[in-house]
Amino acid sequence: MDVQPWSRYERLTTIPLAVLGVLFLAVYAWPILDPGLTSGVQSVCTAVSIAVWVVFAADYLIRLAIAARHLQFIRHNWLDLVILALPMLRPLRALRGLVGLRLIGRGGAPFARRRVVATLAAAVAAGAAIAALTMLDAERSNPTANIRTYGDAMWWAMSTITTVGYGDRYPTTLEGRLVAAGLMIAGIALLGVITASLASWFVERISEVTHAEQETVATLRALIIQVEALRNELQQQLNPRN
Repeated sequence: MDVQPWSRYERLTTIPLAVLGVLFLAVYAWPILDPGLTSGVQSVCTAVSIAVWVVFAADYLIRLAIAARHLQFIRHNWLDLVILALPMLRPLRALRGLVGLRLIGRGGAPFARRRVVATLAAAVAAGAAIAALTMLDAERSNPTANIRTYGDAMWWAMSTITTVGYGDRYPTTLEGRLVAAGLMIAGIALLGVITASLASWFVERISEVTHAEQETVATLRALIIQVEALRNELQQQLNPRN
């Protein structure tokens, strides 16, 4: 991968893509939260979402062209390709919200690389909000659904992502179940990362204490050697050999 063109492209596109991500989420959420919108406003929201989708696809293709090793780029950025390809299928159109979330995530990544847990927690929280939107979009048209409002969807998302699973709200459509499966995996991943981070923190603290003890022992040994040398020198001065 050519570092210089890649870095220049990242600098130029980070903020605009993040702004587009926010815009996409706004036009995606508006018709879902307010189903009474006029057909004209809904058409504008659809057009904007498609335009952002095209920009996102172009961004992927440009990054693929810049990369020196195309297959390696595809392997390392498989999630981008999945997000672009899967929602084209009608049963998976609920995943459209991931486009905006991914765009925003790319914009914020350079500022949070050392804050893994906080970054993942924020991403999972945003994912839960998007999942609630997609769940409401998928379930509201089903007569047998029990998720009818965004409040119901958020309650479902909170109980699912925390692995509580009360069962009072649950998906009844294929789209809803796909969203639920993804949110379950995200919740398990969050718990796993937090657990691993806590374990790593304890290991680091123990390692620091062990290292400090080793340094103390080494310092004491050096002092003992110096004291022995000084004592021998003093004895030689007090009892000179004839």
